[in-house]
Amino acid sequence: MTMKALPYLREIELKKRKITAYDDYPFNIPSINKITSLKFHPKITFFVGENGSGKSTLLEAIAVALGLNAEGGTKQSLFSTKKSHSELNKYIKTVRSFKYPKDWFFLRAESFYNLATFMDNTGYHTSYSNKSLHAQSHGESFMATLLVKLKGRGLYLMDEPEAALSPTRQLAALQAIHNLVKNDSQFIIATHSPILLAYPDAKIYSFSDTGIEPIEYEDTEHYVITKSFLNRHEQMLKHLLDDDTQEED
Repeated sequence: MTMKALPYLREIELKKRKITAYDDYPFNIPSINKITSLKFHPKITFFVGENGSGKSTLLEAIAVALGLNAEGGTKQSLFSTKKSHSELNKYIKTVRSFKYPKDWFFLRAESFYNLATFMDNTGYHTSYSNKSLHAQSHGESFMATLLVKLKGRGLYLMDEPEAALSPTRQLAALQAIHNLVKNDSQFIIATHSPILLAYPDAKIYSFSDTGIEPIEYEDTEHYVITKSFLNRHEQMLKHLLDDDTQEED
């Protein structure tokens, strides 16, 4: 009998009794202040939503609550260029299974440059193809992280990993993620990529002003708009770019 995969991180709970001011950031973000608990898929959980919807804020808080650096890297990435993360991690309770990950990583597109600089300063390149991340393109360094640095049997958090990747490399990233999932890994990923979101048997949470709700892949705005544009790009471009359709000042 095949045993059902267990997640390393089962769920998070928001310690609402500790919150004293819902008008302050980040509790003034609608999706954040409506959280009671959030359960995770043993393989991949995606966060989707508009910029400012709270998905990256929550992902960052989960990473910090797990002991990872807010700017990215492992638990040993002890650097800080600027304290910009919220205090949300202090209000999050992580609920874990009895399984313990052998590997950890927080990949954050926004501050990946800072991580690369830290690796240069410490000379720690052997885990990234033995080559400075600054000596590689942004996409190459992201792929080096996925293909070389991450060893499997890990808990991996990623914030918009597609930011540096072409569509072809997003497909390669999807394959690399799948290989890590097969090697007993769990991912939580905030993304805008309809390519990454297509991963089968994943849980997708949509962040909006009404809260955080599960959503099917084909119901996501990312899928609907991308499909509509590719199928009707000439008509959509004509509507968007035709001067006659624009309002006059």
